[in-house]
Amino acid sequence: MVSLIDTHAHLYAEEFDNDLEEVLSNAEDIGVKKILLPNIDETTMQKMVDLCQRVERPECIPMIGLHPCSVRLDYKAQLDSIFSFSTQAKFCAVGEIGMDLHWDKSTQDIQSKAFIWQVEKAIEMDLPIAIHSRKASLEVIELLQAYKGKVRGVFHCFGDDLDTAIKILDLGFLLGIGGVLTFKNSGLDRVLDAIDLKHLILETDAPYLAPTPHRGKRNEPAYTWLVAKKLAEIKNHSVEEVGAITSKNALQLFGV
Repeated sequence: MVSLIDTHAHLYAEEFDNDLEEVLSNAEDIGVKKILLPNIDETTMQKMVDLCQRVERPECIPMIGLHPCSVRLDYKAQLDSIFSFSTQAKFCAVGEIGMDLHWDKSTQDIQSKAFIWQVEKAIEMDLPIAIHSRKASLEVIELLQAYKGKVRGVFHCFGDDLDTAIKILDLGFLLGIGGVLTFKNSGLDRVLDAIDLKHLILETDAPYLAPTPHRGKRNEPAYTWLVAKKLAEIKNHSVEEVGAITSKNALQLFGV
């Protein structure tokens, strides 16, 4: 059986309130051994931590952080609230953090400040970071230059071009590959054809961005297999090989 790790899923989202046990069973049946849960903001921390402490299989492991789309003017208070949880669980990363310039560019300044604060916190905690960068990858890369060699992590939901991928790899970061890879005309298949598997990890971003043939519907960790299958076709490997290599990459990065 293929062994997989979903490195990014929001299982505490309300979309899973009615059938979480079935969703977890589906993931386990398909070979998903671990599911990493990124946080959103101060309102989601408790529910996420409770879920991770309750669920045994697949193992669910939380992250700690403030999503850029949730950053407010009082972001320092938000961060204080979120990181007050730092002793309540074993966190595998600071995430998801970063910058999102798709919805609102007016908050770029406070997004940057909150991001830098969390990067420095990750260094202090010796944790990797899980980065959200929508329409902002180059801006995030520029901010990370000052921390090159000091912080490690992944650009979650990577969907940029090869030049951007090379810049990310030069920082020592991995690329998180999800359902976008299966989308027709995404172009991501051509980019990943030039990227070694040692730089990639798998994710779903459930409940969002479900891969083909479920596009437009609720995503779930079991669909990690569909991403692995598509990546296997591109790299001319078996799904088992892709699962083994990407899982090893995830284990090394997150220490889980």
